[in-house]
Amino acid sequence: MRVGVTLPHFEPTPRPALEAAHQAEDLGLDGVFCFDHLWPMGQPGRPALAPLPLLAAVAATTSQVAVGTLVSRVGLVEDDVLVASLRSLDRIATGRCIAGIGTGDTLSRAENEAFGLPFEPAARRRQRMAAVAAALLDAGTTVWLGGGAAPVAALGRLLSVPLNLWGADPADVEAARSRGNSVTWGGVVPTDVDGAARHLARLAAAGADWVVCAWPPSLEVVARAARSTRE
Repeated sequence: MRVGVTLPHFEPTPRPALEAAHQAEDLGLDGVFCFDHLWPMGQPGRPALAPLPLLAAVAATTSQVAVGTLVSRVGLVEDDVLVASLRSLDRIATGRCIAGIGTGDTLSRAENEAFGLPFEPAARRRQRMAAVAAALLDAGTTVWLGGGAAPVAALGRLLSVPLNLWGADPADVEAARSRGNSVTWGGVVPTDVDGAARHLARLAAAGADWVVCAWPPSLEVVARAARSTRE
């Protein structure tokens, strides 16, 4: 099981995220990821750096760590633009890009509305997600689908790509695996080494292929916990 972290990109400058990405690579973590929000969830007064330019800067200054979106939401830009942007990131990253694709939900609807972007019905957003994912797969880019709803899970099985389940219980990871989906997990992990290691071990036992830890107080803790699950 691979282990990564989200970057601190709800900041006015990219420096904290770039420094964190380089530290993550030095510590042997497997990937760094950015959300795709126009502001931190529920906090419209705070800044949010655009994920793709930031990840491109990370990709250009690292050599091992995977760079990914968790997740790029359809509907914020035209589908062709999203595909081209993620393909460009993959070229800069020399194949290390993980294109997480999602539809957004009611919690992110306010972001669309604040910027005059339509928030389309769920079925239409899923259609767009399927088209973007298929185009990226045809181009050779790694794709994850965000969410565990039944239609998304079915699309994941059809395209043979993992679901990313955010904050899911290990039992939910195991259940998705039993239905034929490969699964990656994202969410908050305990802040101590032993607690984080136990949590990672439970997710590994449930069948998660990746764990992406929400920005932690200490990257060293995550790295030590990750090493303990591999020993």
